[in-house]
Amino acid sequence: MFKALLVEKDDEGKTHAAVQELSEDSLPEAEVTVAVEYSTVNYKDGLCVGPGGGLVRRYPHVPGIDFAGTVEASDDPRYKPGDKVVLTGWRVGEAHWGGYAQKARVRADWLVPLPAGLTARQAMAVGTAGFTAMLSVMALEDHGLRPEKGEVLVTGAAGGVGSVATAILANLGYQVAAVTGRPEQADYLKGLGAQEIVARDEFAEVTRKPLESERWAGCVDAVAGVMLGRVLKQMKYGCSVAAVGLAGGAAIEGALITPFILRGVNLLGIDSVMQPYDNRVRAWERIARDLPMDKLEAMIQPATLADLPDLGKAILKGQVKGRVVVDVNA
Repeated sequence: MFKALLVEKDDEGKTHAAVQELSEDSLPEAEVTVAVEYSTVNYKDGLCVGPGGGLVRRYPHVPGIDFAGTVEASDDPRYKPGDKVVLTGWRVGEAHWGGYAQKARVRADWLVPLPAGLTARQAMAVGTAGFTAMLSVMALEDHGLRPEKGEVLVTGAAGGVGSVATAILANLGYQVAAVTGRPEQADYLKGLGAQEIVARDEFAEVTRKPLESERWAGCVDAVAGVMLGRVLKQMKYGCSVAAVGLAGGAAIEGALITPFILRGVNLLGIDSVMQPYDNRVRAWERIARDLPMDKLEAMIQPATLADLPDLGKAILKGQVKGRVVVDVNA
């Protein structure tokens, strides 16, 4: 038997989440069984735990779109009992039972060995959000970003992706400008390495200008909507934006000719769900190398399985700062 946060749907179509004891027979069919140690809380988890069920395809369901732990049993020669592993993506926690449980059974192809230098707890302080942040930094650097090219903007900087992106970029020697709508987060963001705090209001209005003054050598954007439209107009020639989220809406205000043609700006979509194995390994190895652990510890908010229904609501309201790390055995 093991404990899990189980989401069920009643006859009226309403969903209910509660911690329950389950048998291993209830786990999905797959090659590798993992004794989960930690998971985390992401925006998608809030949707899955919430009253509408969000992204869940079938019930009962165990949410949690990522986890880290130890292999308990394996039918795949790549993993053996005792191996430390981490999983992000592949619609785990949405279409397949996820990390809000003391045990998980998943496809071997979805796992990545936990890199040396990272504990399971630290891996989930990074989580899908931090993994996405590193993918964003890698994409920007693959398109020519270097510290000497100028200031890098991070939008939604107090959130999961933004917090880790700020810490990684600062540790790599970049000058980081962090955008937030909450002035009380300024000290937190400066502690992560941001050198400038930019008010969200600066990007809140649609303008008719086709282009604005060149300001940013790169951007990790976790907001989209009007903000992304404004940021694109302010990018330096030939520079790139890594777009990772749609909290501000899916529409981009602006014309195709500007800035993409006149300034050669690159808009890079970052998908953390179905990354090739080699890229996942590369990202996790860079996380272990390039993310300062003291900054990582500053982002952590501890939680238990019992806390998750309330935390799911809080993250949907934008009330969660940094990284919530869920100790599933607490």
